[in-house]
Amino acid sequence: MVNKKVKAQHKTFKKPLKKRINGHGHLLPTPKQIPSFMKEKKFFWVDEDKQYMRQGNWSRPITDKSFFLDEKMEWMAKNNIDHEVVLCLSQLYCNGVSEKDTLDIIRFQNDFNASVQHLHPKSFTTGFVVQPAHLEQALNEIERCASMGMKLLCLSTHYQTSSGEWLSVCDASVEPIWQLANELNLAIEIHPYDAGKMVKLTNQFWRHHLVWMMAQTADTHLMFTYNGFAQKFPNVRTCFAHGGMLSQANFGRTIQGVEGRPDLFPNARHPRETVKQPNVFYDTLVHDVHTLGLMIKRNGYEQIVWGVDDPYPLGEMSTVEGCYPGILLEEAIASYVINKKQRKAIMHSNVIKWLGYDPFTK
Repeated sequence: MVNKKVKAQHKTFKKPLKKRINGHGHLLPTPKQIPSFMKEKKFFWVDEDKQYMRQGNWSRPITDKSFFLDEKMEWMAKNNIDHEVVLCLSQLYCNGVSEKDTLDIIRFQNDFNASVQHLHPKSFTTGFVVQPAHLEQALNEIERCASMGMKLLCLSTHYQTSSGEWLSVCDASVEPIWQLANELNLAIEIHPYDAGKMVKLTNQFWRHHLVWMMAQTADTHLMFTYNGFAQKFPNVRTCFAHGGMLSQANFGRTIQGVEGRPDLFPNARHPRETVKQPNVFYDTLVHDVHTLGLMIKRNGYEQIVWGVDDPYPLGEMSTVEGCYPGILLEEAIASYVINKKQRKAIMHSNVIKWLGYDPFTK
């Protein structure tokens, strides 16, 4: 339920002195920007009337005009968002897609995002994506995108091998990607998708998004922790989407596991070694002050970045009555979970630390 006091504060909210950076946003290309082969092969397309996005037999309503660039910039201005980190479209992670088609799809996605960042560098930092199943292609694409000035690599929590097996992107097989990212001083975003392909349950009550995508992130956070990726790749600054939510609640169990059955954890790092690491971040999109409080208490507010997850209805969007970008942090202040100084850091300097550069001084 929206806090009425917080909602009233939003109505009179003044432009802050510190520029506000949203660390988790999404952007759709217009129907005419999407190559024809994408629709012909049913990989991904947007209806001409911009009412639905589609993939195969799947469709999703476009619930806000700010899915598109011009409207996005208007929406940002209205909501006092000075800069936005645009992630890659989850539908274009290319799990189970052939190597040739993967290259065509990913090149389109990355070139689209690069063009947005090039045209509006003060407003957007855009991510690029690779598919670990095609490792050589992935490494070449990382080099290409980095040469275009892109600094954020977006990885799905899991990828599907050529044999159909699902592996975490923090599996040893993906270490060459992390090593190259470490050499190039990149930021990485870990974001879930394809839960319905991994978990054979009907999607009643949107449970793939509400539970199983959160579990995907928790699983890859577990692999990240036990495999010591924060320590192996110190130049990589990793952010877990949606606060790595279930991993926060599951922290004690991961400790009990490694201490109770050490025989199952050869060469594993202890989970406490990753806590408060300066190169590990979590965004704020957890919808709940108590969960945010747990994240901050465990990891320190310095490792938390503001994430709106716009324009999706699971983000801080007016799709839900009384909701708006920044509402959770307003509620956290009202509940004494954070103070105003900490909110400024979460909305500004923490995001800059994660990205590794200040977009306002380029």
